[in-house]
Amino acid sequence: MIAYLEPFIQDTDSRRPHDGSSLCEALELQLQGGVSTESRDTGLAGKDFGGLHSITPLALVRPAGADDVAKVVKSALQTSNLTVAARGNGHSINGQAMADQGLVVDMRAMEDHFRIVQINGLTYADVSGGALWEDVLKRCVSSYGLAPRSWTDYLSLTVGGTLSNGGVSGQAFRYGPQISNVAELEVVTGKGDILICSEHENSELFFSVLGGLGQFGIITRARVLLQPAPDMVRWIRLVYDEFETFAGDAESSVRRPEGDSFDYVEGFVFSNNDDPLTGRSTVPLASGAIFDSSHLPETAGSVLYCLEVAVHYRNNDQVSTVDTDIERLLSGLGYVKGLRFQVDLSYVQFLSRVKRAEEEAIANGVWDAPHPWLNLFVSKSDIVNFDRAVFKTLLKNGVGGPMLVYPLLRSRWDSRTSVALPEGEVFYLVALLRFTPPNPRPALVDKLVEQNREIVNICHVNCIDFKLYLPHYHSEKEWKLHFGNQWSRFVERKTLFDPMAILAPRQKIFARDSLISKLQFLKQKA
Repeated sequence: MIAYLEPFIQDTDSRRPHDGSSLCEALELQLQGGVSTESRDTGLAGKDFGGLHSITPLALVRPAGADDVAKVVKSALQTSNLTVAARGNGHSINGQAMADQGLVVDMRAMEDHFRIVQINGLTYADVSGGALWEDVLKRCVSSYGLAPRSWTDYLSLTVGGTLSNGGVSGQAFRYGPQISNVAELEVVTGKGDILICSEHENSELFFSVLGGLGQFGIITRARVLLQPAPDMVRWIRLVYDEFETFAGDAESSVRRPEGDSFDYVEGFVFSNNDDPLTGRSTVPLASGAIFDSSHLPETAGSVLYCLEVAVHYRNNDQVSTVDTDIERLLSGLGYVKGLRFQVDLSYVQFLSRVKRAEEEAIANGVWDAPHPWLNLFVSKSDIVNFDRAVFKTLLKNGVGGPMLVYPLLRSRWDSRTSVALPEGEVFYLVALLRFTPPNPRPALVDKLVEQNREIVNICHVNCIDFKLYLPHYHSEKEWKLHFGNQWSRFVERKTLFDPMAILAPRQKIFARDSLISKLQFLKQKA
């Protein structure tokens, strides 16, 4: 069989089969779904939202369910170099869901699975790993009046995709990231086994996969914790001219006890100018609202800060009561008076707020342009230094898109998962969400990528305690530094669940053609 596979795993496209049937025959695949080697499909699988890399796979697999995924992995195991990458909605930035001359599994093709279950007084949604969070939201709210507790800002991401990384938004300070709000997973491991795992069953796999960057298994189903969904949200933005005041108010907001705090806390940096993409005009929420810069003190610098908060309420709540509760929460905050903006939305509209921005970006042609984004977790102890060295200096004119910065609490994250975090109870998410014009010059994109490297280097030079979120590195040395004292645990987990380095090859953590993989392959065949 290995000799028969030879034509299908060469590096040249000239020997690529014109359809998936011969590949299925070679791999002895009998799938409920399908396999395509058509250039339109492999071309799609070789691209992502980042637009920085284009790597064509051998084939695109459209599985019907977990059985198909397992068959694909087991078939790859019978070769010496074939790899498998799970692709959600293609929203990775640095080609993490690609497989050079490997098999890309389209998780969106999986059969729809949605079921509400109640266990020990708690309610959960069982959903497919390929389901989009926006669809989970609509089904839970419209049919049951329920919703997951923790979200991402952008909801056109797959359940399995965000659980493989973390899943962070403005609710994470209270409930933790999405990986802290899942009770059970169905996973296809790198050995091709289909396993149910939870905190109490196959727990090592459960915690390995959560935040595991796809290295230990492919999530085919997840059981997500639900709570009653509110009807309405008051969305508020507060402007600050000093970072220390902004950070102090943000941290005090996330530390307040539940029942006496906001339901959502985020923040962002913007330029103190009239730039329509990164300046003052990006802050007002209601149609027709104006940012009156005369309220700013004369000492205001080139960058400003916005604390973004929200409060949930029900349709039958008295407006006066809602107003009173919100004013109490806002009292004592040091924002610039006169620069407070707010709007009331339905809960679904609020959570879908980025969808509207997506539609505008698609219409303007920038959604399909490259997105050299950079996401970091920065320790509270170093966030002021980061502000001075990066926001106030290197990025004082913005990045052509949002620059998020807001605090999270380490105690809301489970240390048993595979995510690497900076030290300390409080750390900040920093997200530099760059947008480029349609069809940008390659030199421009290269410049922005280089600026990301410069920011990382600034962190190293200034001894800033940070970790990349949605990390992307090129060497084992960099990955060891990223995981720190968790590196040995990460390697042990790889040995347990994907010893042949089949999965997620473009993360570039473990190589399929490494010496250990070859030795294990020969041993397996002996």
